[in-house]
Amino acid sequence: MDVRQAVIWDSVLKERKESIITKGKQKNRLKCDTDSVAGCVSQRACVYCGARVVLNPVTDAIHLVHGPIGCASYTWDIRGSLSSGSDLYRNSFSTDLQEQDVIFGGEKKLARAIDELVAQYPAKVVFVYATCIVGVIGDDLEAVCKAAAARHQIEVIPVQSSGFAGNKAAGYRAACDALLRLIQPTQTGISARANTINYLGDFNLAGEVWIIKNYLRQIGVEVNVAFTGDSHYEALKNATAASLNIIQCAGSMIYLAQRMKELYGIPYLNVSFLGLQDTAESLRKIASHFGDEEMQRRVEELVARETARVEPTLEWYRRRLQGKKAAIYVGGGFKAISLIKQFREIGIDVVMIGTQTGRKEEYEIIHELVDDGTVILDDANPSELEKFMVEKGAHLLVGGVKERPLAYKLGIAFIDHNHDRKHPLSGFVGAVNLAKEVYTTLCSPVWQYV
Repeated sequence: MDVRQAVIWDSVLKERKESIITKGKQKNRLKCDTDSVAGCVSQRACVYCGARVVLNPVTDAIHLVHGPIGCASYTWDIRGSLSSGSDLYRNSFSTDLQEQDVIFGGEKKLARAIDELVAQYPAKVVFVYATCIVGVIGDDLEAVCKAAAARHQIEVIPVQSSGFAGNKAAGYRAACDALLRLIQPTQTGISARANTINYLGDFNLAGEVWIIKNYLRQIGVEVNVAFTGDSHYEALKNATAASLNIIQCAGSMIYLAQRMKELYGIPYLNVSFLGLQDTAESLRKIASHFGDEEMQRRVEELVARETARVEPTLEWYRRRLQGKKAAIYVGGGFKAISLIKQFREIGIDVVMIGTQTGRKEEYEIIHELVDDGTVILDDANPSELEKFMVEKGAHLLVGGVKERPLAYKLGIAFIDHNHDRKHPLSGFVGAVNLAKEVYTTLCSPVWQYV
């Protein structure tokens, strides 16, 4: 590194010093949940992307992106969400705004696009996403959507997700506001059903909603609707019939849970079905909430049965992975917390951990869980990830599609824990899948040639 590079790196560290801490060397005061700076080199996605990843798994909706074609292309099929019904959500529609639209406005083009889509696809709801360009030119999405809803007698819901107006977490809130408009009861007096939950913050990647639904069914709990994995219009409209909300991804859904508690009196619990420990604790927490002794007995039977089934396999992997070091950089704090526990279950030490959208309380838990010397960072950039992975001697990076090239360029193993994976990582079966993937990646013969 020459002198000029050293000066640049030093200035970067000064700007970022409040967003990076090392446990045992600094007090736990991590700066997080800040707005993304336009043009900065960050791994965090934009507001629009945050809204799209939450809403896209609504299977029978028309998802229309009001903006340049690149925005729709960037988020096409962004969640590897599976559907048991409609595949309409697999399409990514765009108004494809051009220079002329930027000058003269895109409202008429948007209205025509809605009319054409509704004529071609029989949907009961249309989500219209605002992008950066829409925020700049000032198109009135609310008015266009209201007029289109009146013309077609369906719900046309604007998603106020102009990309530059905050960060990915702001996009989550924009998506939750859109969902609140959708689930608002059309009639009063919808009564909650006993032992019925809404499952918030699972997007059915590789069928994970179905795995958890099966566990809950075995203990006597009915899933009313998942937000938003494998969800559809009618199910979402009846969301207020649940007696409890459970939240898997707090980053994306805590706002929705809080608003549903305020508006409809539905309590909520934070859960995680990633790893043996968190899956078992979450099932126990749900049974305890309902105060049903028979349900609690079923939980213990399920946990004992599933643990006995997977533990011999995990022990085989554990013996072969002892002493390996992992770096983690994922989207949400809940996922990071569960991964720390999962890696401990298979004998791997976490030496660096960060998130894109972690909240203060989640970083406090992370700080308590990790060992002294572990680097904790928020909204990192590639230079920082590289620096600390090399410094800490990480053998493995867990991240998303944007981090994959960085790991391979450094000669470090990589695991995708993001949207486009094809294998489930939730529940007891997910714990085995993660251990298998870690082993096959870390212990591949290819590393002897690096």
